[in-house]
Amino acid sequence: MGTPADPAAGIPATGAEAGAVPAGRPGVTMAVVMRRVALASPWQPWKWELDAVLPDLGEFGAVPHCLAQDEHGARWLYPGYGVTLFRDEAEGYYLNLTSTAPCWFVLWRMAEEGGQAAVPASDNGEPLPLPVTVTLSYNEAGRWLDAGETVENVPLAPEQLDWLRAYVAEHYRPEPKKRRRPESFKAPEDRARY
Repeated sequence: MGTPADPAAGIPATGAEAGAVPAGRPGVTMAVVMRRVALASPWQPWKWELDAVLPDLGEFGAVPHCLAQDEHGARWLYPGYGVTLFRDEAEGYYLNLTSTAPCWFVLWRMAEEGGQAAVPASDNGEPLPLPVTVTLSYNEAGRWLDAGETVENVPLAPEQLDWLRAYVAEHYRPEPKKRRRPESFKAPEDRARY
């Protein structure tokens, strides 16, 4: 990987230290914080949005729980999301790093009533958001968006940014550009038919 593991900074560990991360692969376990925000709308009194992605060193427990709740909103923490880096996603990590604001991408859905046993109910019985997965790949987030999923992002911390840069520097190799032969030089049967 190039950068040593530092769990306190959210830099990955491998093996048993990493929780949900497969052994032998670079990865980190993160916790997702979702925030309910009050809206000034007669049709919808509130909405859920991604608030933060934090390093999960086991101090958050294993089940989602409410961090704060009042008349203005609520914050729920969902621990235990393993983020593993894969070489075939290196281009997506590179695109994330070269964007204006490198970030975590979180795919989340609203929990269906009676369907999600692992998600606790809010005090007033309102549905809660359910983060599904977390990634650093721009391409993977794009595929989720193309499928109509809800994907939000939050900025990467500097330590995590350095770790991702080291991984990309080691594993990303741009594909060589292939020169396309002009259609006029091809035989008529090899030309594209429009």
